[in-house]
Amino acid sequence: MAYDEGLAERVRQYLGADPGVTEKRMFGGIAFLYQGNMAVGVTGEDLMVRVGPDAADAALARPGARVFDMTGRPMRGWVVVTGSAVTEDEALSAWIDAGSAFAASLPPK
Repeated sequence: MAYDEGLAERVRQYLGADPGVTEKRMFGGIAFLYQGNMAVGVTGEDLMVRVGPDAADAALARPGARVFDMTGRPMRGWVVVTGSAVTEDEALSAWIDAGSAFAASLPPK
């Protein structure tokens, strides 16, 4: 599955040159990891966000968010945000911040 390179580039630009951020191909798209833990990713035209189990319900209540389920088994603590819900930089940055905050709360890998 191809991924939206334009969305991936917007994520790259927002994350900047943080030395703790790396990219890795995952889930048929591209993932952005902070100290080895996935924060956000792009699959197809959508943004994947790792918010953590405690923040999942609140994240799912936000516009464009749905459960992350690629195999018929939902992944707890992850959401997918439709690409049309992150066309504005403010919305995209809020999701990236949420994913980055959770990844930063985990021990480095």
